Amino acid sequence: MTDTPIRTDRRGAVLEVTLDRPSANAIDFATSRIMGDVFTVFRDDPELRVAILTAAGGKFFCPGWDLKAAAGGEAVDGDYGKGGFGGLQELRGLNKPVIAAVNGIACGGGLELALSADIILAADHATFALPEIRSGTVADAASIKLPKRIPYHIAMELLFTGRWFDAEEAARWGLVNRVLPAGELMEAARKMADDLAAGPPLVFAAIKEIVREAEDMKFQDALNRITRSQFETVERLYRSEDQLEGARAFAEKRDPVWKGR
Repeated sequence: MTDTPIRTDRRGAVLEVTLDRPSANAIDFATSRIMGDVFTVFRDDPELRVAILTAAGGKFFCPGWDLKAAAGGEAVDGDYGKGGFGGLQELRGLNKPVIAAVNGIACGGGLELALSADIILAADHATFALPEIRSGTVADAASIKLPKRIPYHIAMELLFTGRWFDAEEAARWGLVNRVLPAGELMEAARKMADDLAAGPPLVFAAIKEIVREAEDMKFQDALNRITRSQFETVERLYRSEDQLEGARAFAEKRDPVWKGR
């Protein structure tokens, strides 16, 4: 086993987070708490703009909760640390893009972890499942998220049966953005992350807050919150140097220089 189950690599404004916990990259309490600390640092560091979440090994992305830890006494409803399971599912105020590069089996909590990202890229050998039903438990986060991401009847089939499906089927239902050969996955994720890191961070923050807060609101109610200055990130954007820079760059026919302020 590695000294730490999480490896991080900072490339300019991009933070790569690699789950590296042989043999299958399962997550126990200690790993989840480390991930929560890592993503909290990412959220709070103004120099970091995009994160990539992936895993070591190439066979498993993440099978979810560590059943060996559970057998050793760790209760499923215990303390996962900041951000809940895997540090992402419940991390408040995470208004930066997160890309999941799924390079193997993603099942149970591992699939739920991928669903916590904003963009999912998958290797062509990746496979997915929500097998909790077979052990008499519920995939709680997936039960909330999946019917909102893909057609309702497909989501319910996957939740009810726990069956496996491949990356192509995941793409067909819109669960993943792109399927790539395994050897090209990280290159594509890094290219996308670099493109996003060069974009306007205050606009990304506003998009994420609006999407998150408006999920269960009527259209007009959400729009009214924007026009009444009730979204903090939107107000920060409208009063920012970047807002003026965008207009100036357009008028001067040049690329804008985003400062995030």
